[in-house]
Amino acid sequence: MSTTVTIDQFVESYAQLFKNGQRSPILRRPDEYGMKYEDIFFPSLDGTVLQGWFIPAPNAKKLIIANHPMTCNRYGYPGHLDGYTGFGGFEVNFLPDYKALHNAGYNVLCYDLRNHGISAAGSGGVCGALGYYEARDVVGSVKYALSRPDTKDNSIGLLSRCLGGNSTIHAMSQYPAYFKDIKAMILLQAVSGHAFVEKGALNSGLDKDATVSAFDKRIYELTGFRLKELTPIPLAHNVTVPTLFAQVRKDSLIDTSDSSDIFNALGSKEKKMVWIEDTTRRFDGYNYFAEHPTEMLEWFGKYV
Repeated sequence: MSTTVTIDQFVESYAQLFKNGQRSPILRRPDEYGMKYEDIFFPSLDGTVLQGWFIPAPNAKKLIIANHPMTCNRYGYPGHLDGYTGFGGFEVNFLPDYKALHNAGYNVLCYDLRNHGISAAGSGGVCGALGYYEARDVVGSVKYALSRPDTKDNSIGLLSRCLGGNSTIHAMSQYPAYFKDIKAMILLQAVSGHAFVEKGALNSGLDKDATVSAFDKRIYELTGFRLKELTPIPLAHNVTVPTLFAQVRKDSLIDTSDSSDIFNALGSKEKKMVWIEDTTRRFDGYNYFAEHPTEMLEWFGKYV
């Protein structure tokens, strides 16, 4: 943002993004990467219809369910297109992630969270405290996997990124019974709302305390949530599966002490922090496993 932005302009821009997310087009499909796939749809726990792909691997007995970040969808993010350039101006593509998992013998289930991609609008079109409502979608994906004859007996791991990661933490806290058989998880850049607002204010040359106060008032007016509620930290102790947490170390959009706080709060006995180096762009983190799949495959290979 320009240093000439006012607090009111900053707050309204951030609050609308937090409230509404952003739908983006699905530009790539698994068959472009040599993978057969099935277009699927299934209900969230509250009935919201979610759209996705099921990508089978031959004779696979293991499944990874992928949950995407805000503004993204199951494919990634078209940051190279006009209208979507605000996060660096480059494409995020999750298909290489799925290809690496497929080649390693995993079935893959990926889908669009509510109010994203081509899934239905849910919760009045409101994104819920970075994961509160979307937790129902994560549960829906697990229920769907357990309902399919070809995956109901699979060992399941979760690849949960940003909003998808926060949603998974909320889901494990609100609906723990659905996660008792999940074997492991990768959390990619799960985050607290205050980390975005505070760093954004500083990046824009604004008074941090005044901006945070104004944002708290505005997000409450729009959603009924307070800024202090937009964090997974108080819930992270409910995550007990082996969890790898990955984060861009010098992320220009947040203070990454928040990432350390989330990681330290995880209840997992087996957990590992992976710092992504040599970039300040948060969205480079979403391409990390596409370009460096080894850590992802080793983690899932050990526990799933």
